[in-house]
Amino acid sequence: MVTETDEVAAALDAAAREWPSDSASRTKLLLRLISEGHHALHTEQERKRAEWHAIVDRTSGTFDYGPGYLEELRKDWPE
Repeated sequence: MVTETDEVAAALDAAAREWPSDSASRTKLLLRLISEGHHALHTEQERKRAEWHAIVDRTSGTFDYGPGYLEELRKDWPE
């Protein structure tokens, strides 16, 4: 159940202009908006993931912590 607030109505009206073949059914428009929103979120998440991987690849091996760094770091870690 979705309450058609002013914001929801505006989104549905915009969807009706975008997809006139579904404009007679607010339900179809809502389902299409949900589907398109999901697709947009998935696409954005994939873009961010690819960007993160590119940053990791680009910076991999560029930091030199010097000899003994890890041993020094780990000496206070619990066993």
